[in-house]
Amino acid sequence: MSKRILHVVSNVAHYDDPEDPTGLWLSELTHAWHEFEQAGFEQYIVSPKGGRSPLEPRSLKWPNLDATAKAWRADEKRMALLANTASPESINAADYDAIYFTGGHAVMWDFPDAEGLQRLTREIFEQGGVVASVCHGYCGLLNTTLSDGSRLVDGRKVTGFSWTEEILAGVAKKMPYNAEQEMKDRGARYEKALLPFTSNVVTDGRLVTGQNPQSAKATAKQVVTVLA
Repeated sequence: MSKRILHVVSNVAHYDDPEDPTGLWLSELTHAWHEFEQAGFEQYIVSPKGGRSPLEPRSLKWPNLDATAKAWRADEKRMALLANTASPESINAADYDAIYFTGGHAVMWDFPDAEGLQRLTREIFEQGGVVASVCHGYCGLLNTTLSDGSRLVDGRKVTGFSWTEEILAGVAKKMPYNAEQEMKDRGARYEKALLPFTSNVVTDGRLVTGQNPQSAKATAKQVVTVLA
């Protein structure tokens, strides 16, 4: 039976300033989608509220817009998937083998306190599935607790977009919080690559996390390996 993957994307379209757009970093979805497709997995998309997931404008420019992202944008059926994502309430966690949180700065606003996503994450993990994230997607794991009340990330190795990378990207002042520090404050054993903006994947059992957009493909490959 084919494995089923649930991708999580944001509904947020801008930073605190409504005139400053952000959204899904498209390649973090498309790189993973391609890898899961190659593995023969079924794939679905959910967002905190359901409905439209806007795209981060910077992810649509060179060199961030690679072949997989270009192909997605040119495919009306796939773009339609982002125009009408499912809501958590419509999803049965028992139907999925893994949940994969995409990034883009937008997720910092709507992922952490999305109770529907927390439920799906907890149930998928506790039924033996894989929980994965890439880049800012790990913000979706910050406040997820397990049935025993413990935090999912407490004591586990994770990675995600580092504060150094925020500074180097020139966006640190726009951030509502320091995601790396928030992870550490929740007991996570945060790790990052020696060099920023290089592919880095950290695996702790059935928790698989990638550091940045450059890590999406490798993160998905690792999810495939863990599910094998």
